[in-house]
Amino acid sequence: MMKSKMLKSLLVLGVMSVTIALGGCTGDKEKRESTNNDSQIVVGIAQDLEDSLDPHLARAAGTKEVLFNIFEGLVKPDSEGNLVPAVASEFIVSEDHKSYTFMLRENVKFHNGAEVTAEDVEYSIKRCADTSSGAPLVSAYSIIDSVEIKDEKTIIIHLTEPNVEFLAYTTTAIIPKDVEDINSNPIGTGPFKYVSRAPQENLIVERFEEYWGEKAHLNRVEFKVVADADMIVMSLKGGSVDMFQRLTSSQTMELGEEFTIKEGTMNLIQALYLNNAAEPFNDVNVRRALSYAVDPVEIIQIMGDGKGTEVGSSVFPAFKKYYLEELKEVYAQDIEEAKRLLEEAGYPNGFEMTITVPSNYKPHVDTAQVIREQLKEIGVTANIELIEWSAWLDDVYAKKNYESTVIGVDASTLTARALLERFTSQSGSNFTNFSNEKYDEVFRKATSTIDDQEQIKYYQELQTILTEEAANVYIQDMASLVAINSEYGGYTFYPLYVLDMSTIYKYTE
Repeated sequence: MMKSKMLKSLLVLGVMSVTIALGGCTGDKEKRESTNNDSQIVVGIAQDLEDSLDPHLARAAGTKEVLFNIFEGLVKPDSEGNLVPAVASEFIVSEDHKSYTFMLRENVKFHNGAEVTAEDVEYSIKRCADTSSGAPLVSAYSIIDSVEIKDEKTIIIHLTEPNVEFLAYTTTAIIPKDVEDINSNPIGTGPFKYVSRAPQENLIVERFEEYWGEKAHLNRVEFKVVADADMIVMSLKGGSVDMFQRLTSSQTMELGEEFTIKEGTMNLIQALYLNNAAEPFNDVNVRRALSYAVDPVEIIQIMGDGKGTEVGSSVFPAFKKYYLEELKEVYAQDIEEAKRLLEEAGYPNGFEMTITVPSNYKPHVDTAQVIREQLKEIGVTANIELIEWSAWLDDVYAKKNYESTVIGVDASTLTARALLERFTSQSGSNFTNFSNEKYDEVFRKATSTIDDQEQIKYYQELQTILTEEAANVYIQDMASLVAINSEYGGYTFYPLYVLDMSTIYKYTE
């Protein structure tokens, strides 16, 4: 049996997180953390949280990173890439990896004051495993055989087959069993509790005073929607927003010394994602031609002043033991080879295509513009269609009504599975319509083995298939430039798409 009681209990990936303070002015006076209980911050976000405040239904990475502050699972990720106990105080994994036992932490309370019970945990897990309406809300929960309440503080999850990654999926939020509409009344156990939401305007949370762990430093956080990318710098300089993530280099250069700029990695895969079921992208030679025509190095230089890491498949570098750096060399820019492939595919004079991009994400818009110019060299005319984020979620992600798009895809959990499963033919999140029998077969092998080295081999084979089939035109793991007013400290990068507001504090001189 494997047992853990320590807070930093399990290093799942050997992931790395990079944080560099690039600038800002702290002045000559000593700064200390404020003890003012009225301390608050306004954080700009690029999208409204309209997909769902229900943590089990939320799809958008931007929504999930905000909900990270409200909800917790049995375990949760920390900034070092460890899975640490949360609602559970400890856990036991059976040697055959078919049963996971969790001992619930004493006195963990929901934001409504009710204490978390084994029945709440059972309800949350079964809700996400339910297949009565189709696929389960958490795909990895499809192998749950039963959820056993051993006693009032012990839950055992029994699986139908071994799974060494299952623990990472128990980060799924624990919610009260008796709250009917969690979307309109989001009640969790996290360091902040929900106060209000004004659609297209903001979401407000406040410190949860009965939180079981270290309490948040700030009393109040407002997540303010700034959907117009051209208004971001103005909002920061004008003082209506104190912090904004995922800025471009040009945006940070417009800010003065009253802001500290921090650089990390976004931990996502930015690519020109292709609808593999739409002509002409259903032809592998067309997809390969686009991959040869696009130069990620030039994109990184133009839009990020060289900040960013080129990738060649759908795993980003923080997943160190799985990541294959050599795949980025497969499609080193070769215009003549791109033209030859287009001619072989029946497009000697190129073709016209549309790149649909969410207008609120300036880095993706800028990337699409560079790609458009690069594709001209092989006779391909790329028209850029800018749409609102809600329309992107509906038309591109849900309905798959698009030709190509520039976006960043993150990992929802600390597993390579989270990045690679979306390209299996039966995945509900397969918005690219990629379908490959060999890929599906290797994926099944990767998720059923309990041998670590064998699993690494399979996950690397999956990456290679995506590259060889040119499933998408891979670009980069983008640099994450964060501007935060110099009155604040404590910003922490995670190896996941996470915004942890509990670590941020306000200085006092």
